[in-house]
Amino acid sequence: MKTETSSTSTATPSPNLTTEDAATYLNIKTATLEQWRWQGRGPRFIKLNRAVRYRLSDLEAFLEDRVFTSTTEAGRATA
Repeated sequence: MKTETSSTSTATPSPNLTTEDAATYLNIKTATLEQWRWQGRGPRFIKLNRAVRYRLSDLEAFLEDRVFTSTTEAGRATA
């Protein structure tokens, strides 16, 4: 008896999140993320025709850039 084996790839690509999913991941409102995108202040994003997607790695990098050890350090970064 012959058994079939499925050929699945072991590499899993970084998921591309919708604006809603990205906003949920960042714990912010969708409108805030849309405004940041319009202002060029938010995380990097991908534009596929009319669709906007966010890579999980870009969201993580965005958060990592906003890690501070004091309020003084955070204040200098936003000035």
